[in-house]
Amino acid sequence: MAQPMAHRLAGRYEVRSLIGRGGMAEVHLGFDTRLSRVVAIKMLRRDLALDSIFQARFRREAQSAASLNHPNIVAVYDTGEEIIEDANNRSIAVPYIVMEYVEGHTVKDLISDGTAVPINEAIEIVSGVLSALQYSHANHLVHRDIKPGNIMLTSEGKVKVMDFGIARALTDSQATMTQTNAVVGTAQYLSPEQARGETVDERSDLYSTGVVLFELLTGRPPFKGDSAVAVAYQHVEQIPPTPSSILSDIPDSLDRVVLKALAKNRDDRYPSAAAMLADLQRVARGLDVGAPPADSWATEVLPSAGAARTAATAPLAAVHAPAGTPTHSGVAATSTSLPAVATEDEAAHEATKARKRRTAIIASLVLIALLLIGGSVWALTRGAGTTATVAVPNVVGLSQADAKSQIEAAGFTWELNPDKVASDTVDAGSVASTDPAGGTQAEKGATVRVTISSGPDSVTLPDNLVGMSPDDARKAVEALGLKWEVNSSKVASDTVPEGKVAQTNPSPGSKVKAGQTITAYLSSGSDQVEVPDLEGMSQDQARSALKAVGLELGNVTSVDSDKDKDRIVSQDPATGTKVKKGTTIAVSVSNGKNGQVEIPSIVGIGRDDAEAQLKALGLNVTVEEVADSQPAGQVLSVEPGEGSKVDKNSTVKLKVSKGSQGASPSPSPTKSN
Repeated sequence: MAQPMAHRLAGRYEVRSLIGRGGMAEVHLGFDTRLSRVVAIKMLRRDLALDSIFQARFRREAQSAASLNHPNIVAVYDTGEEIIEDANNRSIAVPYIVMEYVEGHTVKDLISDGTAVPINEAIEIVSGVLSALQYSHANHLVHRDIKPGNIMLTSEGKVKVMDFGIARALTDSQATMTQTNAVVGTAQYLSPEQARGETVDERSDLYSTGVVLFELLTGRPPFKGDSAVAVAYQHVEQIPPTPSSILSDIPDSLDRVVLKALAKNRDDRYPSAAAMLADLQRVARGLDVGAPPADSWATEVLPSAGAARTAATAPLAAVHAPAGTPTHSGVAATSTSLPAVATEDEAAHEATKARKRRTAIIASLVLIALLLIGGSVWALTRGAGTTATVAVPNVVGLSQADAKSQIEAAGFTWELNPDKVASDTVDAGSVASTDPAGGTQAEKGATVRVTISSGPDSVTLPDNLVGMSPDDARKAVEALGLKWEVNSSKVASDTVPEGKVAQTNPSPGSKVKAGQTITAYLSSGSDQVEVPDLEGMSQDQARSALKAVGLELGNVTSVDSDKDKDRIVSQDPATGTKVKKGTTIAVSVSNGKNGQVEIPSIVGIGRDDAEAQLKALGLNVTVEEVADSQPAGQVLSVEPGEGSKVDKNSTVKLKVSKGSQGASPSPSPTKSN
């Protein structure tokens, strides 16, 4: 029985709830315990993980994607592999990618109801995509799968393109993962060269971007069909309608931009993302664009599918259909141009006949292809002679001389790619890759193109940057040939002291390209403090004590208490509680009423007894002796009077008789202790 996925990857990344699932991977919400940040973790399908060639390609392409640092690209923080066991107790290394977690929704969600978005919004979204592509293309990375599902819109409306490098990893491993000539992509957004199974470049991304722009403007893609192959056929053979033919409020300038992006011949498209972005921005400003008139594409000469392979033997490349749509295979048509246009009626009639002819041709070719395939199978089962195919030797990592010997010994023709590629896994001078890839079945005598490694073009960031002083971290980074900058934004941290490095982008321990800029974020210290003990303080004293730790005095409530008046007797939150800076602390202040006592009935009793009763109540006593007819020592009066309530520690005055003594003067009042 298969073991469940580990809760934590690489001892660092907590795998939490599932937030997305696609044909290639599952995406989980994750948490980076080292940097205390939320991330997204993409785990690859097990069947893809079983392919060793794919693993190597995926790792290399993911590392390339990780080097992209652009505001319109979802950042890749880290990659790795998780070892699990399948149902047969075999160990499988499942690759994963740790990415920036983006709160928001995809463009696919935005247009799922078939409603067009406002023109300005469509331009803004596609401008963000083009900005991302301009940056990635400058770094020699073609996306290959631009579609609404790979475009995120943050809660602030910012555009983020994701899954850079993954499509490349898939297509480079197609020989072992899919049928021969299969391509990876979504039928609705495939460029013609992708549908034909040809090598793609940056202009393929621009075609797919044009499809996305068309759909944003109109609420539907330019081509629709009952199957993926039907849609792919239209990408190869049919001129798309103008967006304004679907929604009349779309300006001619946008029609021109869209149709240039959707040109069948890649040489007729925009030469770069920057050029397309410039035209799109001119549309936004109400200016004229450089793209030709929309009606000029009606006579576009379509690339011949048969130029690269014959119709009978070259099936149209299989494509990944939209969710829920089965994938089919078909045959590429061989027509090279559209019929000339006469009158509208004639044009319609001719278009109908052309469609019927194409349908018949396709049906015939499919039948021929099936017969050929069936005949091949029969011949194989009967031992009939076929073209000899052998597996291409796996020479990755070998020296150039050894690789050449093995390839030629297997019956293949050696070809050396003059352009070397950087590799973090293959030493400089050794073979980095072959085309076809090792293990692929190919005809004897076929050419195997070999690419040599130039060695690593990346370095690994120190994993101990967090907690360093900015100066020490800068020295460590610059010693690796990297650039250093400190972002003005501070990051609160309970573990990193104020002023020290709290996090970096890319993260510590990750691999980055030589010369890349590393951005540091310093700690502002913990955003939590302990509430001090305020009991017994005055309000002013409490206010100062709270301000010293970043807190504020809140509501003040007067309560009965035997504590001294105007002194704090309680607080909320309690002493020692950890709260965020800026929190207000409520206090209760004594009104002193529970500290009052009542003067007892002492008039007429002896002085000593009266003093004893008053002192027992916490009062001070002064005595004034006066001549009186009452016996000496008897209390004549008390001030305040009997029954009065006074504060503890206050002074009470007694008048005491000293008896009849004629004209003798009364002594001055004396305080009794």
